[in-house]
Amino acid sequence: MNGIKIRGTGRGVPEQTVCNAEIAGRVDTSDEWITSRTGIRLRHHSREGESFLSMTASAARRALENAGVGPEEIGACIVATLSADTLVPSAACLLQRELGLPEDILCFDLNAACSGFLFALHTMECLLNAAPRKYGLIVGAEQLSRLINWEDRGTCILFGDGAGAAVVESREGFPTISAVMGCHGNDALLHVPGAETGGRSLISMEGTKVFKFAVEAVPWCIRQVLDKAGKTMDDVDFFVLHQANARIMDLAVRRCRIPPEKCYQNIGEYGNTSAASIPLVLSELHEQGKIGPGSRVLAVGFGGGLTWGGCLIEFA
Repeated sequence: MNGIKIRGTGRGVPEQTVCNAEIAGRVDTSDEWITSRTGIRLRHHSREGESFLSMTASAARRALENAGVGPEEIGACIVATLSADTLVPSAACLLQRELGLPEDILCFDLNAACSGFLFALHTMECLLNAAPRKYGLIVGAEQLSRLINWEDRGTCILFGDGAGAAVVESREGFPTISAVMGCHGNDALLHVPGAETGGRSLISMEGTKVFKFAVEAVPWCIRQVLDKAGKTMDDVDFFVLHQANARIMDLAVRRCRIPPEKCYQNIGEYGNTSAASIPLVLSELHEQGKIGPGSRVLAVGFGGGLTWGGCLIEFA
């Protein structure tokens, strides 16, 4: 099976930022309380009239331009999300129309919560092996601000909006991304009610239990991916973890003995953006020149489902 490499990245986020002091004006909390427990200082929230599609299209256009790939060259499009504008049509189909992607390709949404972008990468690797065109477009995007329960201090401080995109290429001789994925059905720890269920579609989370799950899942995924790829910590240029909580990432870094400079964090500026968090980090690292052709990035995600996953991504 041919593997995939990332050729280009991009991101799109709302201009409006919400600081901790503004959150404290709505609920019983403080800047110090939020920062010390999560590492979050800001998050982006969409204004009225800003759509999910506008974010995804902005991120995707930048990724295509960065990759030097035209819309007509795309062989499949996946949008990883739990918060699209509509259930039908899918966000991926609307993005296809917006970008002018070919009509004879697969376009669909994938919901694996915060692990979604990695699930989509693995899915795309499989799809492109059978596709006539060898470039794929993957977008991780969320508009979580409209799912926030402002009566729940434990969750309303966490979430933000944003989109990150990657254009990947499948080619003979490219290494597999050595994906390690898993799921465990659990509707108690992290839950968003669906349409017509009688409950409001707001995020509900058992934060302490999710924390315990994450600090076990991240080191396990890192070890499994390295073993599957036949690599060591020294072979990895950056470790990109789902930006859920700075304390989770710091603990994982210590447990795995990762050099801190190899684990980039942007949770302070974006908060938890679920499926968008990993591609947002990749885009920032790429734009800053910290990763580029030949770079290896080990990414790990975890989230509602429960889901978890990791993979080793190379840049073309």
